[in-house]
Amino acid sequence: MASWQSHVIKFALRVMQNRRYSNSIQQERAKIEARVAHLPKKRGVNYESVNVDGLTAEWVMAPGASAERVMLYLHGGAYIVGSVNTHRTLAVDLSRVTGARILVVEYRLAPEHTFPAAVDDVLIAYRWLLSQGVSPKRLVVAGDSSGGGLTIALLVAVRDAGEPMPAAAVCLSPFVDLAATGASMKTKVKADVMLRADLFEPVIRAYLGEADPCTPLASPLYADLHTLPPLLIQVGTDELLLDDATRIAARARVAGVEVKLEVWDGMFHTWQAWGNIFPEASRARAHIGEFVHAHLE
Repeated sequence: MASWQSHVIKFALRVMQNRRYSNSIQQERAKIEARVAHLPKKRGVNYESVNVDGLTAEWVMAPGASAERVMLYLHGGAYIVGSVNTHRTLAVDLSRVTGARILVVEYRLAPEHTFPAAVDDVLIAYRWLLSQGVSPKRLVVAGDSSGGGLTIALLVAVRDAGEPMPAAAVCLSPFVDLAATGASMKTKVKADVMLRADLFEPVIRAYLGEADPCTPLASPLYADLHTLPPLLIQVGTDELLLDDATRIAARARVAGVEVKLEVWDGMFHTWQAWGNIFPEASRARAHIGEFVHAHLE
């Protein structure tokens, strides 16, 4: 049963969700960035801005984390918003539970940059880490929502390029089917307090451009998933993307991939990012920490 704290958060999110969107994508992006621009950084945490072969990125390392253990984090935001700023706090929390140094990278966003720009950019970031001497055995890739889809796409791209694979990957409420064929896209419309079904079509169109929505690196649900590293996938029962998560887990298992799928009762999209405001967020991140510790040298 979901905690009372999570119910309070869900009520507030429902109120916010019902507002009208009359701004352009660029205006909405600017509003989001303005809201997070002045959030205070956590004391004792090491932050380091870095240029990753032309991409803006930031290292985040919590006290006690090891510089030898690395997580490449791919932020969510429906491929149209998101940045180091929007995901800095989550990166700190993940560094604490995993004991890893987190690299949050900013890939190019739509509609200015359509597919495959985002995939190309995260592949650049992955190769940059290897060029810096990061051992694949001590490297995990993770992401939320669209970043979760990018995580799977990156793994497929790395494998197809014949390059060393990371030790594991973590996907939080991954968006892996841009054809939007999951049943939960209809059955969870009233339950989802974060995402709106009516906004999926314009977002998908903005990201895909002229690409087919079933293109594997855009929608990794349709990719060949063999030989991917172990996956942890977390999703809530109250999400439009519930079936994205359960179907990618099933397809990966059929392909012989080690998969740990966690379906959290009553949880909403990317609840893991809500700090310690309610217990399910803390517990979900603790599970991520356990998974990463089990797979990194």
